Amino acid sequence: MDQRIINLYDEYTHRPLSRESFLKQLIKLTGSLAAALALLPLLENNYAHAQTGDNDLFTERIIYPSEKGDMTAYVARPKKNGRYPSVIVIHENRGLNAHIEDVARRAANAGFLAIAPDGLSPLGGTPSNEDEARELFGKLNTEDNVIRFAAAIPYISQRKDSTGAVGCVGFCWGGAMANSLAVSVPDLKAAVAFYGRQPDLSLVPNIKAAVQLHYAGLDERVNAGMQAYEDALKTAGIRYEQYLYEGVNHAFHNDTSTARYNKEAAELAWTRTISFLKKYLAG
Repeated sequence: MDQRIINLYDEYTHRPLSRESFLKQLIKLTGSLAAALALLPLLENNYAHAQTGDNDLFTERIIYPSEKGDMTAYVARPKKNGRYPSVIVIHENRGLNAHIEDVARRAANAGFLAIAPDGLSPLGGTPSNEDEARELFGKLNTEDNVIRFAAAIPYISQRKDSTGAVGCVGFCWGGAMANSLAVSVPDLKAAVAFYGRQPDLSLVPNIKAAVQLHYAGLDERVNAGMQAYEDALKTAGIRYEQYLYEGVNHAFHNDTSTARYNKEAAELAWTRTISFLKKYLAG
C-alpha cells in the first residue's frame, strides 16, 4: 500500500483531522471514491480478528478506585488458582476495545495476571464508534490520566491472585502512558512501550523500573524523540532494551489493522515483551 495512505491514516488517528477531511484526501490519493472505500476496511480496525481463546483463563470486569474517580477494567489470568505476576495492559487512543482485551488474554496465557483499564472511564467508558472515542481523549487531562492508571498498581498488587510484582505494556497512546508510569511510579518494576511518545527527559532519572522500547522504522512522528530518550536512559543508568523494526509502520503489533500489522515484527516484539516481563516480574 502507498506509504502516503498509511501516513494519512496515521495523521487521522493521532491529530485533529476530521473524517470528512481524511476521506477527501484519501480520494485524492486513490483517484476515486470507489477506490477509497475499497481501502477503508484494510486501514480501519476489524475486531473480528481479536479472537485469542479464553477457555483456560479466568476473566472478569472490575472497578478499581483512584483519586480521580473509579476506573473500569478487564482482567484475565490463568484459570488455575494461584498467585501471578501482574501486567497493566494500556490501550491505544481508541480506548478499551476487543483488541486490547485480546492482548490482555495473551498476557494471561503467558502466565500473568493482566488488567486492562479503560482510560475513558471518567467519560462513560469507551464508545463503539472509534471517531467518538478519539474525540473523547481530547477531553482528558494528562496528569489525571497518569493518576488513574497508576492506581491500578495498588489494586492489582493487593489481590490474592497477584504476587505483588507489577509491570505494564502499552501501545501508541498506551506506550506514552507506559513511559509516564515509569517516570512517575517507583513501585513499577517493568515498563514496555510500543511506539509510544517519550516522557519528559528531565524525569528519566526518577525511573526505577526496567524499560523496554519498541519502535516502528517508518514511524517518523514517534521516532523523532527516540535517540534523546535513549541517551537520557544511558546517562541515568536505567536498565533498558530498545528495538527498531525496519520497514514497518506505527501500530505494527495491532493485528486488527490489515494495512499496518506486520506479523513477523509483531510476533518478535511480543516474544521479547513476554521474556522481559518474566525476567523482571517473575525472576
